[in-house]
Amino acid sequence: MNDVTRLSAKGQIVIPKDVRDRLGWAQGRDLEVIPMGDGVMLRPVARTKRLSIEEATRELRQMYRHEGPPIPIERLSWSPDIDDPDMDAVAGR
Repeated sequence: MNDVTRLSAKGQIVIPKDVRDRLGWAQGRDLEVIPMGDGVMLRPVARTKRLSIEEATRELRQMYRHEGPPIPIERLSWSPDIDDPDMDAVAGR
């Protein structure tokens, strides 16, 4: 059976304890309110872990790690030119 709750003068509702317990929602949990037809859906906001600068740098280095031979700086700073023969190879021409 569905639970019934009442909208307060401040626009607040109480989510029944058994529902909160079943969903693992504790006090202070942020919820996203999504309008749906003639009602709303509540969904928990995904919690993201705050990283230190060092941790974020380490993760980014892992994500973008280059495997293979070193790339010369000239190649890294290469900018395609429409008449460049290298651009023909990249574009499959």
